[in-house]
Amino acid sequence: MSTPLAAEVSGNPILNIGIFGVFVAITMVIVFRASRTTKTAADYYAGGRSFTGPQNGVAIAGDYLSAASFLGIAGAIALNGYDGFLYSIGFLVAWLVALLLVAELLRNTGKYTMGDVLAFRMRQRPVRAAAATSTLVVSFFYLLAQMAGAGGLVALLLGISGKTGQAVVITLVGVIMIIYVLVGGMKGTTWVQIIKAALLITGGLAMTIWVLAKFGFNLSSVLGAAVDAGGANGEALLNPGNQYGKSETSKLDFISLGLALVLGTAGLPHILMRFYTVPTAKEARRSVVWAIWLIGIFYLFTLVLGYGAGALVGPEAIKNAPGKANSAAPLLAQALGGPVLLGLIAAVAFATILAVVAGLTITASASFAHDIYANIIKKGKVDDKAQEVRVARITAVVIGLVAIGGGIVANGQNIAFLVALAFAVAASANLPTIVYSLFWKRFNTSGALWSIYGGLVSSIVLIIFSPAVSGKPATAATPSMIKGVDFHWFPLENPGLVSIPLAFFLGWLGTVLSKGGTDAEKYAEMEVRALTGAHAEKATAH
Repeated sequence: MSTPLAAEVSGNPILNIGIFGVFVAITMVIVFRASRTTKTAADYYAGGRSFTGPQNGVAIAGDYLSAASFLGIAGAIALNGYDGFLYSIGFLVAWLVALLLVAELLRNTGKYTMGDVLAFRMRQRPVRAAAATSTLVVSFFYLLAQMAGAGGLVALLLGISGKTGQAVVITLVGVIMIIYVLVGGMKGTTWVQIIKAALLITGGLAMTIWVLAKFGFNLSSVLGAAVDAGGANGEALLNPGNQYGKSETSKLDFISLGLALVLGTAGLPHILMRFYTVPTAKEARRSVVWAIWLIGIFYLFTLVLGYGAGALVGPEAIKNAPGKANSAAPLLAQALGGPVLLGLIAAVAFATILAVVAGLTITASASFAHDIYANIIKKGKVDDKAQEVRVARITAVVIGLVAIGGGIVANGQNIAFLVALAFAVAASANLPTIVYSLFWKRFNTSGALWSIYGGLVSSIVLIIFSPAVSGKPATAATPSMIKGVDFHWFPLENPGLVSIPLAFFLGWLGTVLSKGGTDAEKYAEMEVRALTGAHAEKATAH
């Protein structure tokens, strides 16, 4: 049943559909053009390594700035002020970890996937199986969150009510995503991400300038108006502790979440895969620098957009809107420019979801085809590389269909829970193993398996038995995913504080307890490749 507020948020559905249609048509043309040059495995997985640093940097920004960044953080700042902006800071600081620890080294060492790096000096089959399992789990939960978000958000912006209508929207997003990946491979997906990043940053800039113009380009006036609109809770918007800090447990929860966000980025497989699309180590560094600048500038926009939504829309209207905090940016667009601006912002949100799910799908399909099919099932003896690409395309269809089904089931559930799980698993299962593989000479197959599976299992088990799944009242700001039951025993909503150190410890323990030694020559070769990029440059030249 549609409320007056829902109608107000949806603006003009016909206009919104028209803008969506234009975006999809333009990107489809680009994807089909990209497909003409997608012939080899390197083309499909890594875009032929033909993208420049700036192009890849923009694409990374497009891959990283998901709907959670645009809509979720703006809403968090509007409702929680300072504590909401800490999400922006955490996401941005995460890129320094990615730059310093993994970006260039991974690009120099691997070919297409994280499994390439981890299996370089270890037993191929068990390590590739573990890396592929972790990649598929992280990608699936991240994908599930985006698909479920697509159902609620886009259906709201198109004025569609009811579960059936939202299921149709989720299916439509999934089908378009499958076509992008199936036809264009990494080249097509990269261009979609570049367009999406340009749209998102341009839209964010326009709204930021518009908000500041309403307050005489004085940020203090924006903050003051947000405080006034916040009523009795207004002053708390400028101080820490509004969302976290009310109890010792919530303080620990914030540290845990921050740890997962900062370290999880350097372990997200769809972000790591982007570093293989550039031809040289220098371009890999340039791409990260471009990404940091673009992402950093955008997160500064969220500060103005969040407080602007609090000032011009008001926290009560945001809390009562369908989608609650996620409606802050659309409500602000409606308040600033009416149905036209809302339609444009709706298109940007739609583009955001499409680009992220396409990146996740190609990562998951590449991991299955390259690590499991080519190197485990076929034992590295794939005579026809086109066959490997065909398997990747079939996998993309399967993953897309599973994501559509999962998105329909998860629609209306706690999306933040799913995103937190993806980041926690990436930080726990992937990052410790990557760091040990690159920097610890003694690290071996046993340590890698203990670290990956230990981080994977511990993070999932702790979240299942956390308040994020059960135990919180339905009246809570973020209620538990399963309502009416309480089987939680782990007090924190995010497991990062426990599962990340545990995964590092298990990686160390598995290594020192193992009788199997390490291949010193292989480690030396890997070190030279990682630090110089010699092999990668040579491989690209062929």
